[in-house]
This record gives sequence, structure tokens and C-alpha cells, in this order.
Amino acid sequence: MGRMFSGLAQTGAWGCFDEFNRINIEVLSVVAQQILSILSALAAGYARFVFECREINLVWSCGIFITMNPGYAGRTELPDNLKSMFRPISMVVPDSCLISEILGSPIVTGLLICSFLSTPLAPSVRNPSEISASH
Repeated sequence: MGRMFSGLAQTGAWGCFDEFNRINIEVLSVVAQQILSILSALAAGYARFVFECREINLVWSCGIFITMNPGYAGRTELPDNLKSMFRPISMVVPDSCLISEILGSPIVTGLLICSFLSTPLAPSVRNPSEISASH
């Protein structure tokens, strides 16, 4: 992990690490220190800093993002020091009928209520997302 973080810091690239909470707690402790080192150097505005006993360049645009699926078996709770380094966001499945109703309202001008059209339109909204999710 350290080599990936070093590469991100030196190139200014962004990295997204999927299902981060599947990493063992012992490894997460080391990762937390590595990320803290990068974030501290960014906050201080350094152009170079010591990472893993090596002085490396730091490009300000680097970013580290993680995804998690909490609640599944085999998932670890992130340590508080690591959790504090990331902003939590949640994602939900969109309501296809509501989207269809909103998209359908300009199409059916003159009708007072277009909610009855949302049910037949919902598959057309839902279908592209299902197609793209399978790839």
C-alpha cells in the first residue's frame, strides 16, 4: 500500500480503494499512519516530505478515496484515527418512478397529474442504469 500512496503523492493522481474495510485491522493501522503522513504534508504545503524513510516529491492535487460496504461478514470497523481522515457519504438506489414522473412532466404539458405515466416510464429510466451496472 505504501508504494501506491507514494506514487499518488508524487504524481498528484487520485486513488480510490474499494471495500477498504476488508483490510485486516493490523494493516489498517499502518495505512492510517501513511495517509496521515501525506495529509499532514499537504496541510503544511510541503513540496517534498519524508515518506516511509524516503524523501519524495508531493504534488498538491493527489487524493485518496475509499469505499466501504459496512455490515457484511468479514468487514472491519475502521479505527477512529483513520475514519477521521475521510468524509462519509451514502449512496442509495434511485427512485425510478419519481425520476420518470419529473422527466415526464414537461412531456405531458396540459395534464395536471403525470404520476400515472411514471409507472410505464420507470423501466426506461431504470434500464440504462441496470445495463451500465453490469459492465
